[in-house]
Amino acid sequence: MASTTDRVKSLRAVRQLRRVRAFYTGGVLLWAVLTAWTGWQQPSSRQMWVSALLLAVFSGLLLTVSLWLQRLQAAGPRRPAHHATSRRTTAPRHAHA
Repeated sequence: MASTTDRVKSLRAVRQLRRVRAFYTGGVLLWAVLTAWTGWQQPSSRQMWVSALLLAVFSGLLLTVSLWLQRLQAAGPRRPAHHATSRRTTAPRHAHA
């Protein structure tokens, strides 16, 4: 069984990978639009190829982060690590007459 610190590190890693995935998704969208625009304006230019290269880099990074995130979520527990007790006071139940 994993220790509590390992579970906390795993939760932090998942949270950070989700943020990074969002950043890379934005990068892929940005470079896809810029590649299409540059390809339309100046086909086969150096700027188009640089834009296509950056699109490929961000796509590879997005794929890598998505795979890591999928593996971490599959390996992690499905339930929360800690269940808090109810704050209600438990009184014995009596039937009313």
